[in-house]
Amino acid sequence: MQKIRRWGQGYIAQMRVMDTAMKLYISILIFTAIGLAFSNNVVSNYFKDAYQVDAYQRGLIEFPREIPGIISIFVIAGLSFLSDLRISMIAQILSAIGIIVLGVTTPSFNMMLLFIFINSMGMHLFFPLQDSIGLALAEKDKMGVRMGQYKGIFTGFQMLASVFVFIGFKKGFLSFVSPVKWLFLLAGASAIVVFYLMLKLDRHMQVSHHQPKLKVVFRKQYSLYYILVVMFGVQKQIMMVYGPWVLIELLNKQADTLAILTIISSFVGIFFIPALGRWLDRYGVKKLLYADALSFIGVYLLYGLLSAGYVSDSLPKVGIGVLLAYGLFIIDRMSTQMSIVRTVYLKTIVLSASDITPTLTLGQSMDHFVSILCAYLGGIVWVSWGPQYIFFLAAGLSVVNLLVAIAVKVPVNNDADEVIQ
Repeated sequence: MQKIRRWGQGYIAQMRVMDTAMKLYISILIFTAIGLAFSNNVVSNYFKDAYQVDAYQRGLIEFPREIPGIISIFVIAGLSFLSDLRISMIAQILSAIGIIVLGVTTPSFNMMLLFIFINSMGMHLFFPLQDSIGLALAEKDKMGVRMGQYKGIFTGFQMLASVFVFIGFKKGFLSFVSPVKWLFLLAGASAIVVFYLMLKLDRHMQVSHHQPKLKVVFRKQYSLYYILVVMFGVQKQIMMVYGPWVLIELLNKQADTLAILTIISSFVGIFFIPALGRWLDRYGVKKLLYADALSFIGVYLLYGLLSAGYVSDSLPKVGIGVLLAYGLFIIDRMSTQMSIVRTVYLKTIVLSASDITPTLTLGQSMDHFVSILCAYLGGIVWVSWGPQYIFFLAAGLSVVNLLVAIAVKVPVNNDADEVIQ
């Protein structure tokens, strides 16, 4: 409790000394975290409860969910006559429309996929812009610390929102089989609040437009970054889809279980992620890339061994067998938070500040292309050969991250101009 109290006091102290732009950005992160906890974090249970999908169908659903991540680079380029903040406002409108419709009705399966696509389009337009704005606000000598603070605050409020989800499903006042999905309506309301905060930030910065940049930035100098984001596309899909599916399908766990595990992992993340930011500034990007690679290799090897045990009944689906899966789920969430290492790495090698948003967006498109492919192939592998082989393959591919960490050469200084677009 003392650590939680100190974290809260530290957060309040930081907010007092922050300027208005930073306070608005932190508020945007808070409501974004709440909205995702009420929608994206529990969507696998929604598919299972409302539509009774199997592992193969779950993989197919990732097409409409992940295609926006591929085409977002072209949408952002097409809207580049607007500021990043105004594109972010459009993103919030799309997110709200998609999730609110799913909240007030249970449409046919095909119509559900359409609104999942709309909601996902909004989310994927916002993700790279969110990082770009955060990088622009961060001080040069505190890049790792700031990114750690952003993620720490984000994770802390996701934890609080997940507590509500857990209580709601446990007590029965939240459900995915009821006519109205109140959780999705709350997620839509959070997106509307983010829209309002973005509007205030836009007015405060007094930046309405910037020069058109209708281009896709692809530079050979960023090749190692591209490899990292492609590999993250593989790892993210395993984490988002098939990691939880081990609990849902093999262990028959419901939304309340996923919520409590998210609460625990978020609680750990409150302290882990800011520490990760400090480690970035202290030890450098290269060493943290090694840690990132080794964490993924270890997590997915263990996931494969656990899944093989459940399928063969050599590992009990109660007691210690379940606790092992719970622990791995939490560790997996920590390993995926290492994504800030890639973002800071990009900032250290970027040739111009104007390259940040298009490169982050291109990276998102690349990782989502791989994600879609992995989702489809993963469903086939799960059904045809067994879930363990998905994780063994992911562990083997993660060796590529280790090779990249060996090859990375991080510049000592980067004097690219920092501008909020």
